[in-house]
Amino acid sequence: MKTTIVEELMVPLEEYATVHMGATLHEALLALERSQEELDRERFVYLHRAVLVYDDNRSIVGKVSQLDALRSLEPKYRDMGEAGSLSRAGFSDSFLRGMLQQYCLWDKPLSDICSKATQIRVKEFMHTPTEGEYVEASAPLEEALHMLLVGSHQSLLVTRKGVIVGILRLTDVFKHILERVKACAI
Repeated sequence: MKTTIVEELMVPLEEYATVHMGATLHEALLALERSQEELDRERFVYLHRAVLVYDDNRSIVGKVSQLDALRSLEPKYRDMGEAGSLSRAGFSDSFLRGMLQQYCLWDKPLSDICSKATQIRVKEFMHTPTEGEYVEASAPLEEALHMLLVGSHQSLLVTRKGVIVGILRLTDVFKHILERVKACAI
């Protein structure tokens, strides 16, 4: 069976939502919505769930997921450490819910969401990719799959000679694996 390489499943950079790091949350959300509407639905079944962030040199320097965007609306989350680490640490649901009151999270209603979305800059809350979030376009899919699993990533930035050329989404890898499993003769 032919080896699948990352490039075969990646979304090319020019087909993905991008914004400048100085963009507002509002602009980032609109860019995400636009990219979802323009997505080649025959090739990519699943919608994009993040926006890539570029700097003044047009180099990708970050990523904003849907969770990042929502988390940015409540600034107190920044004081609580790494996103998701508390739930993965095994704390009970009641403890996590108790934090809502203890830290006065979401104590201001979402009624000022328009003002927040136009004032918060992407560079304030974007995720800066770590070394383990990059994969070479020519790498075998097994290498990327390992990186996705070990890092619990939703996507990897795909590079060619050190330049980001696309994004490999967990949803596309899962779809590919699912299709291979369904093709098995039982």
